[in-house]
This record gives sequence, C-alpha cells and structure tokens, in this order.
Amino acid sequence: MNFISDNTAGASAPVMQAIAAANDGAASAYGTDAWTKRVEALFADIFEREVAVFLVASGTAANALALASITRPWGAVITHEESHVADDECGAPEFFSDGAKLIGLPGIGNKLSPESVTQVLGRFRDGALHQVQPQALAITQATECGMIYTPAEVRALKGAVAARGLKLHMDGARFANALVTLGCTPAEITWKAGVDVLSFGGTKNGAWAAEAVVFFDPGKAGEMKWRRKRAGHTLSKGRLIGAQFEGLLGGGHWLELARHANAMAQRLAAAVASDGAKRLAWPCQANEVFLVLSPDLQARLAEAGVGYIAWSDRALPKDAPLATGEIIGRFVMSFATQAEAVDRLAGLLNR
Repeated sequence: MNFISDNTAGASAPVMQAIAAANDGAASAYGTDAWTKRVEALFADIFEREVAVFLVASGTAANALALASITRPWGAVITHEESHVADDECGAPEFFSDGAKLIGLPGIGNKLSPESVTQVLGRFRDGALHQVQPQALAITQATECGMIYTPAEVRALKGAVAARGLKLHMDGARFANALVTLGCTPAEITWKAGVDVLSFGGTKNGAWAAEAVVFFDPGKAGEMKWRRKRAGHTLSKGRLIGAQFEGLLGGGHWLELARHANAMAQRLAAAVASDGAKRLAWPCQANEVFLVLSPDLQARLAEAGVGYIAWSDRALPKDAPLATGEIIGRFVMSFATQAEAVDRLAGLLNR
C-alpha cells in the first residue's frame, strides 16, 4: 500500500507503446522530429489557440524555465510560501532567473487570495531602485494541499496583478487532475482566465519523463529556446519526449488517467468520512487525500507498512488546528492505483 506519491507509478501502457514505436529507425534531432511537431499541434487543439510549446524532461525544469522567461534578475515572483516553486525546486527558479526573488504568502490549503496579493504588492514601489520589482505571480493547480482554483478565482488573481503588469504562471504538475474535477475546458482555466504561461505536467499522470512549458502568446516565448538549451533540456533524442506526449494526449488518454486517480482519492475520502472520528485536513478535490492522523492511527499504519508522507499543517484553517500528537498524512493516488488497495487502506483506518 504505497501512497507516497503519483511519481512512484510507472508509465501507462499507451505511453510505453508510443515510446517503443518512436524508438525504431532514425529521426531528426533536438525537437525537430515529427512526433514533437504533432504534439505541438495537439497542444494547440487542446487549448483552442496557437501556443508555443517547449518539451522538457522534468517539472523542475518546466517551472524554473517558465519563471525565468517572465522574470528579470532584479524581479520578484509572488507565490504561496509552501508552493512547489518555493519549497521543492532546490533554488532552481532563482538560479535560472539569475537571482530573481521569491516572495511567499500564506493561504489556507496553499491557495492565494487576491487580497493577500494586492497587500504584498503595496509594499513594492513601481520603479523603486532599492527594491526588487514584482514581475510574476505563480500559482499551483492543483495546490500542494490538493485544492483547486476555479476559473473565477484565477481571473480574480490576474485582476489583482494586471495593473502592475505581472505575468501569471501556473504550475500544472497535476493540471489534468484539476481539470477533470472542474469539468471546464483547458482554455477556460488557463489563458481565458489570464494565465500567461503553464507548466503542463505529464510525469505524474502516466508519462515516463515528459513536461511541457506552454506560452499562450507565442510572441512572448522568444527567449525560451535558448533558456531550454542552456539548462540542458533540449534533448538530442527529443522524439522520445514527443512520443510520450503523443501517447498521453491522444484520444483523451491523459484525462482518463486523471479521472481514475481522482476517483480513487474520492473513494478513500468517502470511506474515511463515514467514520465521524476522523477528519480531512482539506477537502479532497483532486487525487490526494490529506487525513488528520492520531498517534494510534500513525502506529497502525506504520505496523502495516503503509507508505504516505507526513505533511505540513501551516496551511490549515486557523479554527482547525491539530491536537497534540496528531499529524497530517498525505495519501496520493495515481492512474495505477487499484481500488482493492484503497479499500484495504480504508479498512485499516476504520478498524
């Protein structure tokens, strides 16, 4: 019963088949291959407009290069204080932007509010020589606490920064999981809501190593090809990233995988909710369940060898603090999670 991360699953069968098919014969190198060209067209179809797409092999590269492309070294990125770009990229956004500052804000469930963003912007005078200049707002969809921004919430955040000219970046490592919950189109939750650049996640959702940086205004992507090359993510055999995305995006496979992962998370959340003695730290909105674990439950899970992550409680609502000895356990479902494993975990928790 391994629920540590959706990174622990392998690649889906159609993705592996696409890789194997692309492996035969010779093909043009460095992203000029037919697979990559077809995937670029697929992204344009998915987002209902012309986009500039840059395939990379990791989410860290996608986030860091996306932010570096819209932030100068003397600039700043506003984000949640526990966002992935702030806490889990080992300084890559700062490194690849040549030193841009990250400004972390609090927020329940790791969601930012327009009010908090407006307030922090008030601390920075436009053009002040002695201050960094805020140039980007970065949000995570779904958030690190499994919460989802609605299109209206994304529009409100863009409205809070538009007057100062900040670009809006969306870390979409679990974009597919958020999308199937929302039931909207990819366009409605991205560029139509004000997103300028998206880190589109594939690895957590059935790919082997495939992420994409998507610019919704191709005219703003001029630096990206050099930034990607400089970062070592212009792969000579780029067709094997393109093939992964072709297998993933073709026929809506990526959404099928996300629906399954979300359904497994809902299955666990519903089973736990049936026991009034247990509670979720945050609502289950994507493919993660955050459960408040008593010392007894922690011991029970350890004895059974259940894999999960102890999570931060900083983004809890103020009126729902943890009791002494309690922790938050993060349980992540993937496209490969089986209902039987979820039911075994639920039975263990409700015993």
